[in-house]
Amino acid sequence: MTMPVTAPAHRVADLRTRLAALGANPKHAQRVLRLWSNALPQDSGSRPVESFLPRTLREALPALEAELAALARVVSEHPGEDGSARLLVALADGQTVESVLLPREGVCVSTQVGCAVGCGFCMTGRDGLLRQLGSAEIVAQVVLARQRRAVRKVVFMGMGEPAHNLDEVLDAIDLLGTAGGLAHKQIVFSTVGDRRAFERLPLGRVKPALALSLHTTRPALREQLLPRAPRIAPDELVALACDYAEATDYPLQLQWTLIEGVNDGDDEVQALQQLLAGRRVVLNLIPYTTVDGLPWRRPSWERAAEMARTLHRAGVLTKLRHSAGQDVDGGCGQLRARALAGTGAPQPVRVSRRALA
Repeated sequence: MTMPVTAPAHRVADLRTRLAALGANPKHAQRVLRLWSNALPQDSGSRPVESFLPRTLREALPALEAELAALARVVSEHPGEDGSARLLVALADGQTVESVLLPREGVCVSTQVGCAVGCGFCMTGRDGLLRQLGSAEIVAQVVLARQRRAVRKVVFMGMGEPAHNLDEVLDAIDLLGTAGGLAHKQIVFSTVGDRRAFERLPLGRVKPALALSLHTTRPALREQLLPRAPRIAPDELVALACDYAEATDYPLQLQWTLIEGVNDGDDEVQALQQLLAGRRVVLNLIPYTTVDGLPWRRPSWERAAEMARTLHRAGVLTKLRHSAGQDVDGGCGQLRARALAGTGAPQPVRVSRRALA
């Protein structure tokens, strides 16, 4: 599939170029980006803009603010009983993505419209990858969140695979960890596992925490659940991710979507104990969010809790988590799917009996 080129105004790098053309020096540009990324008006601060910014930039600020506001807007908001809220966000070209306001001052952002990984249990990837988000469009989701509540943590776990849009994601991370005022460990880069990400993440001046979507210890099952993820064995993936986590001194977060009869068995529990023994890892067990048209079901809460207890007793720091917005049927991609007229039911991925054995 040929991907359309991201429009220049959607990238932080091009915003910096435009600011420079308006007479901004690096400090001026950083001020504009700092105020925008923190959802503050451009006339904020104790010093009047007339005493600080060049005239050409001052005159352009109203139009620039309007353009930044047009990068992303909330179409609908769906509060959850847990204090979260799922946002359907429209981009300037009419495409939509989803963001999630998380309890405890966090926000989950999207990095792509659609996704190429095609996880069998996820609504987002059913239509493949439609287009990349520019770094400014990613930051704009944080701005929308900050217009509603305080944000001190940003997780890149929304629609899309961040490693497949690496340049733009890393630019957004750099801005959020500098002008955006976020602690580096409060920015979480989530991936299904991609060697390019493991190579690039250590090189940035902002080094985010890392979350690895693992879902199973069995290579054959992982290939079926994540059909277009890189073919890296789960044990090697964990080793690569742990190398980065150790270098940054942040624990690795492992994401595990619990699906009844697929990856909730005692065999997986035992394999996880062996795989994670002695490693600085937080294992997040997340019961599956039901998606219409897909065959999967979440295990009972009792089964999920039993798994968490068994792993925790074995020395694996394990947390049993609710997926934010389950009570509003807000699993990733579901709001977008409901908003699109004429969409058909997603086709389930067939998992062979051999892979489940």
